[in-house]
Amino acid sequence: MTMTPGLRKFALIVHVISSVSWLGAVFTYLALAITTQTSQDAQMVRAAYLALEPVTEYVLIPLSFASLLTGLIMSLGTQWGLFRHYWVIFKVLLTSLATLILLGFTQTMSRMVGAASYLTTSITDLRAMGAGMEHAVSALVVLLLIMILSVYKPQGMTRYGWRKQQEQRKEQTMDKKRIALVMIIIVVIMVVGVLISKFGNDLVNRLMEMHSGSFRGH
Repeated sequence: MTMTPGLRKFALIVHVISSVSWLGAVFTYLALAITTQTSQDAQMVRAAYLALEPVTEYVLIPLSFASLLTGLIMSLGTQWGLFRHYWVIFKVLLTSLATLILLGFTQTMSRMVGAASYLTTSITDLRAMGAGMEHAVSALVVLLLIMILSVYKPQGMTRYGWRKQQEQRKEQTMDKKRIALVMIIIVVIMVVGVLISKFGNDLVNRLMEMHSGSFRGH
């Protein structure tokens, strides 16, 4: 089912906003993670850890789901389809994988935040936890790859997509033939109408003259 142009534009706007915002939130998380590894101030490191949880729960997770859902809607509601092009499949798979990894990482992050909330935890122990730095870097790479796929849309069609394309071409050919047939019928009707209008009047006039002559003969 193809969306209307207005609905398609709205879905595209929401998808772009959620995807770009997700990327920005990952940068924010990465900045906090870098702070935990580079700052010499224990309070600063502790505060950075405590900020990771709300950033993840209230920003990263909602944006990841918004990006995934709007991406599925855009795939199903446009000519691209969900299974017709390889780049769409890869994009959806990468988005789903990133979302699942993010959900799985929340438990580890909660333990790190819990440890950081204790004042007895040393800065050495805080740094040793890593703050999910590798997850942030991996997420950044995946999201950038998703952006590249969305912009360049590499060629490559699946068998399902190729079959659908052939069916659409056949339907378009049939539609063109139907339109051509209708046009021919309209032209024929117009020509017949013109002929009837032209020669019909002459025939009627001759019949009337013949009828009038025969009447006078009687």
